[in-house]
Amino acid sequence: MEVTDVEAIPVEIGLKPLEEDHGLAPYVMGRLEYLESAERVLVKLSTSEGITGWGETAVVYSPSITKSILETVVADLVVGEPVWNFETLHEYYGSHYIDSSVFLSGVEMAMWDAFGKYTGCPLHRLLGGKQTDRVAFSYCYAIDTVEASVERMREVRDAGFDVVKTKVGGYDADTAPDEFAPERTMESDVERLVAMHDAVDGEVELRADANQSWSVSETTRIAARLEDAGIAIQYLEQPIRTDNVGSYKRLRQRLRTPIAVNEDLYHPRNFYELVREDAVDVGVVDMIPIGGILPLKKIASVAEEADISLAHHCGFDLGVKTAAMLHAISSTPAIDLPSDTTYYALEDHVIEDPFEFEDGTLPVPSAPGLGVTVDEEKLEAARIDS
Repeated sequence: MEVTDVEAIPVEIGLKPLEEDHGLAPYVMGRLEYLESAERVLVKLSTSEGITGWGETAVVYSPSITKSILETVVADLVVGEPVWNFETLHEYYGSHYIDSSVFLSGVEMAMWDAFGKYTGCPLHRLLGGKQTDRVAFSYCYAIDTVEASVERMREVRDAGFDVVKTKVGGYDADTAPDEFAPERTMESDVERLVAMHDAVDGEVELRADANQSWSVSETTRIAARLEDAGIAIQYLEQPIRTDNVGSYKRLRQRLRTPIAVNEDLYHPRNFYELVREDAVDVGVVDMIPIGGILPLKKIASVAEEADISLAHHCGFDLGVKTAAMLHAISSTPAIDLPSDTTYYALEDHVIEDPFEFEDGTLPVPSAPGLGVTVDEEKLEAARIDS
């Protein structure tokens, strides 16, 4: 079975506003941005057997750029090739000076989906077999006021989630929504995390994601204050910039609080260097920026040998990637911590039979391939000009 065509479909789905049940918009991500909706690209892969595979990836630079690269550069690599040629595809991309893995991941996902449908197997069987029927997730929550954060923690606990990941770090008060002024500070981050912990008597664990917005000094002082307050957060995620192995090693030596990296895993070999220097406790991996499911499995093998925990990152996934995550996580024991999700906050869906949470978990699909069906009418309605 050969690949005959690759179509990239940019879409936009709104996020529920904060005042709604489990709403997240505006999603305030430190100094980076404030999100009101999720822009993604769905990949429709056609084959010589008439089987269609679906994938999902992020928008890079713009929908038009992402669409163009997928339908030209990546399509040129896979059209006419067997749908199971995953390793050959990754080997080609590894020879480039510029890492283009993010463009590959959605196509690789669609290839897995088509291959699973061709063999009649759910993806988890092709990946080694699932170890669990349901996958646990961490509830993601952006920067918010202390009062709202306290209330949300109680709602999350009542919904059955065991872990919350929240954004921390300063932001630009001139561009932030009015309710977030004045500008966040180191002290307000600590105050908010302590209040969130105390609101549920520590029954829900916390993760703090600074998105590289802290210095080494700030990270040390914030972690020390949390430790002194008796707040044992699950991990601090990417508090300082990438490509900084020495500083991460020093942080891990100085702090009791576990240190995690996320953006560092988007760069080839960074995770290996951090592991070699014994510089991190946790890796937060994402199959999209690293190129797909096969690279995810390779990173997991490194983490497993080093006895480093993994969680899977999310990126406002629309259901197709969510399914791929469920298959990959359930068949990869090295991903031993709950993975991130914002799926509950989508205003609409592009798949039939959307996933529903039960006590903070989602079921691993059992149908062939990814095990989800794209609703092409809804997909067309969500399409945006590229």
